[in-house]
Amino acid sequence: MTTDTVISKVWSFCHTLRDDGVGYGDYLEQLTFLLFLKMADEYGQPPHNRDVGVPEAYSWARLRSKKGAELEVQYVDTLRELGKGKGMLGQIFTKAQNKIQDPAKLSRIIDMVDSYQWVSLDADTKGDIYEGILEKNAEDTKSGAGQYFTPRALIQAMVACVQPEPNKTIADPACGTGGFFLAAYDHIVKHHKLDRGQKEFLKNKTFLGNEIVPGTRRLCLMNLYLHNIGQIDGESCVSGTDALVADGGERVDYVLANPPFGKKSSMTFTNEEGEQEKDDLVYNRQDFWTTTSNKQLNFLQHIHTMLKTTGQAAVVLPDNVLFEGGAGEKVRKKLLQTTELHTILRLPTGIFYANGVKANVLFFDNRAAQKEAATKEVWYYDYRTNIHHTLKRKTMRFEDLAEFIECYQPGKRHQRKATWDAEKNPEGRWRSYSYSELIARDKTSLDLFWLKDKSLTDLDNLPEPEVLADEIIQNIEAGLASFRSVAGSLLK
Repeated sequence: MTTDTVISKVWSFCHTLRDDGVGYGDYLEQLTFLLFLKMADEYGQPPHNRDVGVPEAYSWARLRSKKGAELEVQYVDTLRELGKGKGMLGQIFTKAQNKIQDPAKLSRIIDMVDSYQWVSLDADTKGDIYEGILEKNAEDTKSGAGQYFTPRALIQAMVACVQPEPNKTIADPACGTGGFFLAAYDHIVKHHKLDRGQKEFLKNKTFLGNEIVPGTRRLCLMNLYLHNIGQIDGESCVSGTDALVADGGERVDYVLANPPFGKKSSMTFTNEEGEQEKDDLVYNRQDFWTTTSNKQLNFLQHIHTMLKTTGQAAVVLPDNVLFEGGAGEKVRKKLLQTTELHTILRLPTGIFYANGVKANVLFFDNRAAQKEAATKEVWYYDYRTNIHHTLKRKTMRFEDLAEFIECYQPGKRHQRKATWDAEKNPEGRWRSYSYSELIARDKTSLDLFWLKDKSLTDLDNLPEPEVLADEIIQNIEAGLASFRSVAGSLLK
């Protein structure tokens, strides 16, 4: 059967279950459990004959033999028992629950999954099916899944700039559903002719991630596995621990990441009256430049710690990291001093599923300790001013970032040339600022723009009404988030 036929069949069940109130996310979870069991069964057959750790009592064959109420009981027991396993098996089934209450529909999905030999399908086919449902799940704003989903066009552009190489390690301390890992994997396979050792390293030793939400972590692991990363009976490359709690000791060649939005980390505790309260979570780490409850600043410091002295990073971070005083100023000074912060991409609004976000991509290379600042100049590409995107009608595509990639000059950054010129091209989006200019700015602010906002002066060139409405919503929600933060501080 063709790829399109398989995808169509998988989607048809998704739509059927939505009529019963089962969302994309719940369907995706159940599909993950069933796919894993079916593939484990296939690997147990000739010519593979592998024992992947699934007990016979909870095997695919046992599940497939049940109907009605017996099927529901068998499925619930299977999810519970496999969640006690080790390695990838235990991670996939951690806190697993049955979300399909109609045994007849569950049986039909099992039959659908059973009708294919998934192991023999190529990685692109399996990956296309899974990534498609992940994206649909991210679009379902009520589920909140979008916060774990970075636009794939942006990820691909970041990877195209960094150009990861074979036999190098790649980390993401907040990896969501694994988008950065997949893009890096595809880039390496496409641009390098790999020998057997390099292929083995890419499959089993290249990637290192953290994801603290069990449901998202299982989607990530399955997404990676379906794209040929990791072993069904091997150890998980994605940890469920909070990456910020401690320095895990790993030092990697690349960090590609989009840490979760939301300014502060918090933890919930029960007070003396038995009521639940939230408190700001502060990480006291000796390797950090400063102590703060600002989540993004902590991720930035952690990413610096993770890098080898030759390591490279590309990280999506919100605007507050560029201008916030106090701890923010100290982190920026240290970043300019100890790493070569060479590029900042200013991103437009309307590209993230999390509303009210104004973000940037910071590209920096780690450097060995030295007296002089490692950063000499920072190149900016302003892809925000006079740029309008929405999530549905005008989504950002990889082609939209082609000019930025060309200006970036991957692999030959010394050949960069500015497109901005005060007299010849005042609308150029690409220019640099020297270290001395940046360090002299108030609070060492890196929040820089130079282009004129045409919507403020040219009423004939206003964006479409739906784009304007979307921007108004983004700005209001960003303002509300700031007010909530202030109100929370005042209440304490």
